[in-house]
Amino acid sequence: MPAKETSETIDRDRRRLFGTAAATIATAQLVMSGPAAAQSVKPKPADLAKARPGTHNSFGPLKQLEAGVLNVGYAEAGPADGPAVILLHGWPYDIYSYVEVAPLLASAGYRVIVPYLRCYGSTRFRASDAFRNGQPSAIAVDVIALMDALKIETATLAGCDWGARTADIIAALWPERCKALVSVSGYLIGSQQAGRTPLPPKAELEWWYQYYFATERGVAGYDKYRRDFAKLIWQIASPKWTFDDATFDRSAAAFDNPDHVAIVIHNYRWRLGLAEGEPKYDDLEKRLAAAPAIAVPTITLEGDANGAPHPEPSAYAGKFAGRYSHRLIKGGIGHNLPQEAPHAFAEAVIDVADS
Repeated sequence: MPAKETSETIDRDRRRLFGTAAATIATAQLVMSGPAAAQSVKPKPADLAKARPGTHNSFGPLKQLEAGVLNVGYAEAGPADGPAVILLHGWPYDIYSYVEVAPLLASAGYRVIVPYLRCYGSTRFRASDAFRNGQPSAIAVDVIALMDALKIETATLAGCDWGARTADIIAALWPERCKALVSVSGYLIGSQQAGRTPLPPKAELEWWYQYYFATERGVAGYDKYRRDFAKLIWQIASPKWTFDDATFDRSAAAFDNPDHVAIVIHNYRWRLGLAEGEPKYDDLEKRLAAAPAIAVPTITLEGDANGAPHPEPSAYAGKFAGRYSHRLIKGGIGHNLPQEAPHAFAEAVIDVADS
């Protein structure tokens, strides 16, 4: 991958076809692990099956693991001894953003971990009195703790929305734990200082929910209408994505987590400087406020129909100091890029992981 490559448009149906044999994808069972999986022959990326959208709509049985302050629920796919890839979801989404990405990567020989972030799905705080903290550095520490619990020294990290921000933070602060990075919408590291800077009115309008969450009415409204709220965000952020009710309902179940509202509200209030974080993360936040460069090999992605607030690629290209390229994914692809364009996302992961 050439260093500092300029913006590149990727045609999902033209570049690096994933093959046609459905049998190949069938070998990528989402619960695949153990000696038999480890002995399987790793297919070349060009041999991956080009499954039709909707081919996979469920994970195998989820796992639970104590890691740091959390008991984490996660899906796992692929051979247990394969190179690790950790896929991180955002808000208001969940692990189903990767329900079709995971089997593609598993069939290429990767060990794929897809965790529920704090306040989603079956992930719970281990202590009932733990501070329900949504600040970005805390979420990044959660992922490091999960890697430690799984005995994963280094992994390729890939994410969208909150997940992209979390992956960016880990790549910047713990580069020894991040082999490579795929980040939708690029460099998303911010700070409370940056959050206090006013934006032009049109940009502020795009963040309407952030200001809604700053009010007690917003807290009560999100709690009461969390599914309606999430569906509205999906529609605004991905205006050309025609998801059905079953697709939405699979993810919406993750918002029934008892801490979901508290963490989401704290995250957005913290960004505006309206809520305090935990002192133990102060040093990390100071480092992040300096907007550190990311030196690990990176591919950034953007959909051509992303309706959510997002920076222009030219605004963040200089923050990636290692091997880097940007890809624009065409075809009416919105904010939830891995679920809307799973092959393009999986291809980026394979390309950067093998670079």
